[in-house]
Amino acid sequence: MKTRIVDTLMRLARSGLGAPVLLIVILMMMVVPLPALVLDMAFTFNIAISLVVLLAAVYTRRPLDFAAFPTVLLVTTLLRLALNVASTRVVLLHGHAGPDAAGKVIEAFGHFVVGGNYAVGVVVFIVLMIINFAVVTKGAGRVSEVSARFTLDAMPGKQMAIDADLNAGIIDQAEAKRRRAEVVREADFYGSMDGASKFVRGDAIAGIMILVINLVGGMAIGLLQHRLPLAEAAQNYALLTIGDGLVAQIPGLMLSVAAAIMVTRSSSDEQDMGAQVAGQLFGSPQALGISAGIVGLMGLIPGMPNLAFLSLAALAGWGAWKLSKRQAGAVAGAAVADGAAVAALPAPVGENSQDLGWDDVPAVDTIGLEIGYRLIPLVDKGRNGQLLTRIKGVRKKLSQELGFLVSPVHIRDNLDLSPTAYRIALLGVTVAEAEVFPERELAINPGQVHGELAGTPTRDPAFGLPAVWIEPTQRDLAQALGYTVVDCATVVATHLNHILSAHAPELLGHEEVQELLDRLGKTAPRLVHDFVPKTLPLRVVVRVLQGLLTEKVPLRDMRSIVETLAEQAPRSQDPDALLAAVRARLGRMIVQGINGLAEELAVITLDPNLEQLLHKAAQVAGDGAAAPVEPGLAERLHASLAESAQRQEVEGQPAVLLVSDVVRQMLARFVRHGVPNLHVLGFGEIPEDRKLRVVATIGR
Repeated sequence: MKTRIVDTLMRLARSGLGAPVLLIVILMMMVVPLPALVLDMAFTFNIAISLVVLLAAVYTRRPLDFAAFPTVLLVTTLLRLALNVASTRVVLLHGHAGPDAAGKVIEAFGHFVVGGNYAVGVVVFIVLMIINFAVVTKGAGRVSEVSARFTLDAMPGKQMAIDADLNAGIIDQAEAKRRRAEVVREADFYGSMDGASKFVRGDAIAGIMILVINLVGGMAIGLLQHRLPLAEAAQNYALLTIGDGLVAQIPGLMLSVAAAIMVTRSSSDEQDMGAQVAGQLFGSPQALGISAGIVGLMGLIPGMPNLAFLSLAALAGWGAWKLSKRQAGAVAGAAVADGAAVAALPAPVGENSQDLGWDDVPAVDTIGLEIGYRLIPLVDKGRNGQLLTRIKGVRKKLSQELGFLVSPVHIRDNLDLSPTAYRIALLGVTVAEAEVFPERELAINPGQVHGELAGTPTRDPAFGLPAVWIEPTQRDLAQALGYTVVDCATVVATHLNHILSAHAPELLGHEEVQELLDRLGKTAPRLVHDFVPKTLPLRVVVRVLQGLLTEKVPLRDMRSIVETLAEQAPRSQDPDALLAAVRARLGRMIVQGINGLAEELAVITLDPNLEQLLHKAAQVAGDGAAAPVEPGLAERLHASLAESAQRQEVEGQPAVLLVSDVVRQMLARFVRHGVPNLHVLGFGEIPEDRKLRVVATIGR
């Protein structure tokens, strides 16, 4: 029978009718007379549901995990008020019949508290009311008000922080949406708690008024209507009034405590309130030990309850000893896990060798240069080292060419390297390594020399040209033979310049792009205002600018770039589509960077049939993706383009492949590594005042 009732209630709750039915029942209880048995069941249910709410508040890890608490608080308060109305009706109508007129629950609570002394019962009830009204409810209401105010004040800042993390690429769109929803839920929760606490406070005031009404009204009805003796009327109505008040106010006190717990606790995804209190209150052996000593001293004072004080002091001292022993074991275990070598190192006096901080975790340098110990004089100004000056010049030149400030180069010695070796790293990853000899100079063969030099044959680290390490005394002879002679500092700086130019997109991050936008905002504030993130997310802008750098397009004209992005953003936010639009806008600068101010531009084109085939392949693959081109055709196309580009270089002209805008990006990626000296342009990127001259047509 009980199982069927529970199943029925669960199906009713899942159907969405539970809350409306409960509210209708609560309202009916205020107007329909209830028999004593129904009152007993209702009061028992009220006590049980209040206890469940209190324990749920205790075991909830975060306030938002019990977001329905304000609504639950309101419903339980209405239930308690409805029971007060129903019990008041029964007390005033049937109180003259005896203490059990309003049911066994009210009678039991009245007898338990009163204990034969009605004055004591009234005082105890008033004390409970004062605790609930003046302490718990008032404090919880104040905390709810302050929490709601601070939560609402902090809401814009939290939203801006979420937007900043999203623009910086730290979180994705789904995570940002979840965090925004949580911020809104938090504001709604504390706002609702501020209002719900007023219901609890009003319920406490109503309890005091109902006590007075039941006692005074009941005494008047018993004496005047039912002609009861004063002693019998006082006995019946005092017991019923106190019992009724306790049955209602004890659940009210539990709900007030639950509300206070919800608004005063801190959020934790790992621990409930019990674990937090146990870990933070009793987690310090020093606090327990000192408390044990003070309580023990108090227990030694004559006249004090020695047994109670000394027993508690012994218990606290034992707890402090066990906790200290446990912490010492944990520290020892951590030391063993870190390795015996760490434990064997002598720690300085007053310093804990186990202490670590974030300063012990090295940050990854954007650009790093590690050198062997024999190359240290190159960076020592006291020894007339020129490498720092050369690197500064490289950074300045690259920053002017690329359009953004290149990050500083962090130089450090590395004993693991060969004494004359150096290593270049980007974002902690080694990208190049070579060897130089400080006491010699490098004679590079540019391709047209008239003799050979005695020395150590090698390759130029930057461009791979044949070279020879020679003595400084051979410098004049090498230059006379047509060699280009450079010192070690110039070799390293040139190599660094080549590496940074080739990896320019990796040097541009979110911070650099934001700095570019901030600098543009000083001269064009209306253009930059609300550009990020309302028009475009910062991560998309970074992708577009990195794409420009990948195709050797500088970022000097940020105004034109941002204007184009702002115009195209309503149509598409795809980085590849935006990149194509920006390149078309910068076409004049791109062509001038390739061919200078010459009016005529020599170009290589594709056979119409071949271009149509690539056009279809690009449409199948999608924007900027690798097109499914037949391997044999791809190999022949690559060889033909490389041959045509080499022929243009021999004639002293830039190699330019002119194709339709649809296949431009696909072909640019196709030739980027195999034919790096070939510039791929789209028809939309050619300025109107430039003349074109077709020097070769690549067929199938």
